Amino acid sequence: MFFKKIDARIKILFLIIILLFVFIIFRVFYVQVVDYKKLSSLAGDLWSRNLPIEANRGLILDRNGVVLADNLTTTSLVLIPNQIEDKDKTTKELARILNVSEDEMAKHVNKVTSIERVHPEGRRLSYEVADEIASLELPGVYLVKEAKRYYPYGNMLSHVLGYVGIDNQGLSGLELQYDDYLTGEQGAIKYFSDAKGTKLDLAEVYVEPQDGMNIQLTIDYKIQEAIEREMDNVVSMFNPDMALAIVIDPNNGEILGMSSRPNFNPNNYQAYSLETLSRNLPIWASYEPGSTFKIMTFSAALEENLIDMENDHFYDSGGVTISGSRIGCWKAGGHGDQTFLQVLENSCNPGFVKLGQMLGKEKLFSYLDKFGFGTKTGIDLNGEGEGIIFPLDKVGELELVTTAFGQGVSVTPIQQVAAVSSVVNGGNLYQPYIVKNILEPATNNIIQTFDKKLVRTTISPETSAKMRYALESVVARGGGRYAFIDGYRVGGKTGTAQKVENGRYLVNNYIMSFMAVVPSNDPEAILYVAIDNPKNTAMLSSYTTAPVARRILLDIIEALGIEKQEGQIEKVYQWNDEVYAEVPNVIGMTVKEATKTLSDFKVEYTGSGEKVTEQSPSAGTRLAKGSTIRLLLE
Repeated sequence: MFFKKIDARIKILFLIIILLFVFIIFRVFYVQVVDYKKLSSLAGDLWSRNLPIEANRGLILDRNGVVLADNLTTTSLVLIPNQIEDKDKTTKELARILNVSEDEMAKHVNKVTSIERVHPEGRRLSYEVADEIASLELPGVYLVKEAKRYYPYGNMLSHVLGYVGIDNQGLSGLELQYDDYLTGEQGAIKYFSDAKGTKLDLAEVYVEPQDGMNIQLTIDYKIQEAIEREMDNVVSMFNPDMALAIVIDPNNGEILGMSSRPNFNPNNYQAYSLETLSRNLPIWASYEPGSTFKIMTFSAALEENLIDMENDHFYDSGGVTISGSRIGCWKAGGHGDQTFLQVLENSCNPGFVKLGQMLGKEKLFSYLDKFGFGTKTGIDLNGEGEGIIFPLDKVGELELVTTAFGQGVSVTPIQQVAAVSSVVNGGNLYQPYIVKNILEPATNNIIQTFDKKLVRTTISPETSAKMRYALESVVARGGGRYAFIDGYRVGGKTGTAQKVENGRYLVNNYIMSFMAVVPSNDPEAILYVAIDNPKNTAMLSSYTTAPVARRILLDIIEALGIEKQEGQIEKVYQWNDEVYAEVPNVIGMTVKEATKTLSDFKVEYTGSGEKVTEQSPSAGTRLAKGSTIRLLLE
């Protein structure tokens, strides 16, 4: 019985030993075959070191491929403290070259770490400084490639593009909004060292960095360039508190240009105040719109069939009294009898008081909701404002009529251009946007595209057609005449809004604006210009913003390849306007006949003889009267 118990114990012990051996064999197999890569990687991490190689940030391009945000290759200083043989010498030399104290540099040289990036004094080194460090051939001292953001056009589009920090991270604008797309994956040069940090004689491994995605904008460089030029001219001529301009494609919401003053150079953003850096005025600023807002009131009245703009009349005596407050017309004594189209042409406030009363607060404010006022447009830029619209229960008779002509409400520029786009494009309110495509960096193949987004319909196509005609009439025959371009159908509306401070309207302090459509019969671009408190100028937007808008419109016409249009409304000329006339055909006429026919122009002759064989410009061209016509004689 005793021996049987011993025999059983031996068998159990033997079984345990066998199971132990099986487990060990299985574990060895698992480590050598299954878990080999993981353990090998962990072991490698103990004796491998990485010198970082920064990836390039993705480019930002305009719609035609012009690079608006680029990268420069720079050099930065990295130390491997355990490989530094003479720490005192290394400290002194680096401190001298980088112009920092030896105490500060000693902190980097003696730091207990595998790799030490010398920051910030060792970042973005000039070629001269980098060459001087490299020439010393100091052990443990490395120079590594680093990308630096570079904006080739300086201040251009600065608030839209934004800027990046020293570590190439987006801090504002598109650089922040699309940082995840623009940021690449860091690469490295991998080398091997022992536990003390001594470099081993093993081959280095190069891990290539992956550049960030490129971003293509809806911006047109030529249009943007024109806006920037005119904004600089505005600052030079008028010294305003601020100025801004937006160009949008009304058929899809694409932003073709956007700028404001003050602006900044993102290559040197540290030199500017946070207020200047953070305020993208075209989407952030909120103010009373003034008479440009009348476009919305007028279209609402047309949509509701309240007026026949060419046949219904309004008599302007010079002002009206509403709830004890006198609302006057800008013209002393008023405009007298007018059609409602002339009310718009003349920007007559009493006429718009009447339209506001005809609409009533429920109707008028329902249209303002449709047009998107009081809410963000949703443009793909950060920092957008909402504006302020009266709550309906707070709207009395005075609030109703002042809103009708653009006073007492607060809106943003981007809201206005989006709303006016819907007025002239057939009644479709589109969400504005500025990023068109995300592109693969090596090939520029499209990875993701953004398209137009319809928010809602606002008015009917029939009303939209009437508004296009009405706005062209304002430019040809009304207050927008300084934006008239002969041969091109331009629509528009001026605006002059008194500014409010601490609940009171300021004296002689206005925001002057102009909203333009080109061409008015088939819109391709909407332009909005606003100038805050311009100095040394007549207090009328028609003299201030309309000429600025006209110069930008000429560049828009060229950039978009807009051809001349038939059926332009004839301009009503004033004594100081430049008058245009069509050049007649004088080929085949005698000199005497040609001279008489071209009486509106100066004539220069080349050659001799009695008959005209060629003329320049050709017949049918419209020129300002007094321009020179050159004739070639037989």
